[in-house]
Amino acid sequence: MKALTAALCLSCMAFPAWAGSFVVGVEETQYYPQYTYENGQYGGFAREVLDAFAADRNHKLTYKPLPVVRLFSEFAAGNVDLKYPDNQKWSPDVKAGKSVRYSSPVVTNIDGVSIVAARKDAPVESIKTLGTVKGFTAWSWADQIKAGTVQLHENNTFAGLVQQALAGRVDGAYASISVVGYQLKSMNKDGALVFAAHLPHQKSDYHLSTIKHPDLIAEFDQWMVEKAAFLAQLKKKYQVE
Repeated sequence: MKALTAALCLSCMAFPAWAGSFVVGVEETQYYPQYTYENGQYGGFAREVLDAFAADRNHKLTYKPLPVVRLFSEFAAGNVDLKYPDNQKWSPDVKAGKSVRYSSPVVTNIDGVSIVAARKDAPVESIKTLGTVKGFTAWSWADQIKAGTVQLHENNTFAGLVQQALAGRVDGAYASISVVGYQLKSMNKDGALVFAAHLPHQKSDYHLSTIKHPDLIAEFDQWMVEKAAFLAQLKKKYQVE
């Protein structure tokens, strides 16, 4: 009986049964279906996941949209409780000296080059210009960009990026393939750009992160284990993987 009581106490310490209020720093950009900020509202797959977690655990989450670059500095300064999405490889200089706790992967995203269907087999040497969205890094092409063999053209929106690639103003659009696919469908251009899997691309895990509340990340990880079937349904619904 004593052992059982001790185990229950430890469980309560690991995952406290209190309701907390937390500010989640999110990206002020349209990145649907992964996440989006539009008309003053945060939405998409990420919003539904985080809202479901908060509802199940009696927490209150307030979303604070910020430009991508500023979000990192606000997070490092402790001006938000949580950040989504995050990854250990992103902006390490800004997070240097901070003890950042990352959740288990929430979703795995593929960033790669989408090009016009007629050039779907284009060799890597033929890619001279890449479009991307301001604040995002084309990690897979870092060497070519640094060497000057590939020029990067930034856009303010993903819709603008897709239009730029469709018009041939860049050789390809470097972005999440799920986001590009959604943009094409919304423009009635489904299939006009295709993911060139033979070109450099990268899989990136999206995590929930914190500096201030590591216990909350542990609770979120446990919740994701318990809700694995629910999360699988959401991923299918939003076609994010």
